[in-house]
Amino acid sequence: MANTTGVYPVYDNQFKIDKTGGDGSTESNLVTIADMESFSVSIDGNIEEWKPFDQQGWTRRLLTGKSITISISGKRNVGDAGNDYIESLALKTGAAATTTLVWNFPSGAKLVIKGVVSVTEWGGGDSTAVAPLAFDFASDGKPEFTEAAA
Repeated sequence: MANTTGVYPVYDNQFKIDKTGGDGSTESNLVTIADMESFSVSIDGNIEEWKPFDQQGWTRRLLTGKSITISISGKRNVGDAGNDYIESLALKTGAAATTTLVWNFPSGAKLVIKGVVSVTEWGGGDSTAVAPLAFDFASDGKPEFTEAAA
């Protein structure tokens, strides 16, 4: 049934990762990451402030930069291409921990982000728990946003 209210379940957001560390332009390199359960988005802005005489002590501001971090967490799933790729980055640094994430929104919009993968949870937990896998994906440069088709 079509959504008539404008609201949607969070699972309608879909993420794919370039498993080769590439730029996300080759569709066959883009894979989903199985068993991820939650995500949060943090957008940081750099705000410059100054107090010119003509503003009589009032502060002027200008947003001069941005960055985005997407934190994704779930369970380790051995044998899934996306999950295995994220796990393989746990001990990597530098360019070896850089790839592209594609976020497909429920509206049909798309965000392509080149960035750095920092694995934050890698195994562990109670003996009866399912092993976790979590990571932060931090943007490296300006992402490419494509609006949903009208």
